[in-house]
Amino acid sequence: MLSNAGGFSRALVLSGLPFKDFGVWAEAATKLLRAGCEGRARALGIPVRYLDRGGVDKDALARQIAREQGTAQDGSVCMLSVVETCVSPTVAPNRGSRQLEVRMRPRKCVFIYHYFDHPQVGFGHVRLQTWAPYTAHICLNGRHWLEKQLLAAGVGHLKTGNCFPWIADVAAAQRLMDAQLETNWPALLDSLALGMCPALPDLCAPLKVQRYWSADQTEFATDVMFRSAAALGALFPKLVLYGTRVSDCRAVLRYFGRRPCVSSLGSVPDQVQSDCRRRHEGVRIKHWVNGDSIKMYDKDGCVLRVETTINNPRNFKAFRPANDDPAKPPTWQKMRKGVSDLHRRCEVSRGCNARYLDAMGAMQADKTLREVAGDACNRTHRKGRAVRGINPWNTLDFKLLTFMAKGEWAINGFRNKNLCKWIEPKAECMGVDERKRLAAKATRLIGMLRAHGLIRKVPKENRYVLTQKGQTLAGSLLAASSIEIKQLTGIAA
Repeated sequence: MLSNAGGFSRALVLSGLPFKDFGVWAEAATKLLRAGCEGRARALGIPVRYLDRGGVDKDALARQIAREQGTAQDGSVCMLSVVETCVSPTVAPNRGSRQLEVRMRPRKCVFIYHYFDHPQVGFGHVRLQTWAPYTAHICLNGRHWLEKQLLAAGVGHLKTGNCFPWIADVAAAQRLMDAQLETNWPALLDSLALGMCPALPDLCAPLKVQRYWSADQTEFATDVMFRSAAALGALFPKLVLYGTRVSDCRAVLRYFGRRPCVSSLGSVPDQVQSDCRRRHEGVRIKHWVNGDSIKMYDKDGCVLRVETTINNPRNFKAFRPANDDPAKPPTWQKMRKGVSDLHRRCEVSRGCNARYLDAMGAMQADKTLREVAGDACNRTHRKGRAVRGINPWNTLDFKLLTFMAKGEWAINGFRNKNLCKWIEPKAECMGVDERKRLAAKATRLIGMLRAHGLIRKVPKENRYVLTQKGQTLAGSLLAASSIEIKQLTGIAA
């Protein structure tokens, strides 16, 4: 409510605070907030440090302080304060209405970072803005959380950074990871915020608002663990080749892995120990669509990670009553940023990762190209009507296969308009009649793909996702088309 001008204006009106007194109230609230944080730090016995620039690696500094000075009883490490840019409300006159109004403007203020090694959720931090609207950002990592769960359960493991190259009981670890989704998020997040500044309820009391928690950005990673770095090293170049040549990935990043900080519990295999202590050269490929992304990279030499990042959840749907009215039947509604839809958000992200891994796995099928493509290249029938086969060497059909193989469709599928833009990049500049003809053409192509079982329609949406058959067909034909003839004859020989 307080994060936009309209909401903040309503809060001021409901609280009875005159607009002209906003500045005085905000300065007093900021002093109360900073005093509350400093008092909490003294009570916990943790250091408070002011950073003279924002470019300092705060995570590394907090870990260094934890190593040198330890943590408080509740896991608190330190508080760091630094001046950073923010967007906050200000009261200014409106020349048209001749009245004061609230406007959101960029400015600078002090942010306080409370770092902790929490007994339940592990290493993380709370970032608190000390000027209105007093936003609190909490950064948690599910892998750090899992480490605490594994330690409590006595499950042997090896952890480097936020990665587990080895776990003694993977099934038990997966159950513990899934249990994180059953968390009462408002209660957990409130406790972390109040643990930093007990004065927060008093701060918001005059405005008569309650704290609302939302997930601004989520990253959901699926790790595939290999027995050795050699096993992943033999496969990963093929996956990168598929990602760059076939799935149209234009974002390839080469990087050197950091020298890992290793922690372990239990008897770790020597091979895994050796792999994880060696600095490796990694490759990351990434796909974007509508502000969300999916990427694949290797971690610590022996872990393949696929990770979906959601910044714009309204691209997806959640099954719930409209306006959360229990009297209304649940229907598919746009997903919200609020933590009430966080479970569904994780479910969607897991599905994205699974589809991307399925597309990669389809390239390892033990079938001949004829077995993969034979049915789709022949005529079939749908709803009593004949449908032509796909000709991979026809210009339009080859373009269609290239479209199907794009990695970003693993995130949320595609629509008719996506295919139109792929067929004709200047579709938006066309006239109305030309756009209608193009949309009809895309509809016929989508019908052909559905008839051959290469895509399926998302229920109650004009959106389509690839089937495993479609992934295998598109990937194998495009991979074969990029191989030189002399290589093919060499393989056949």
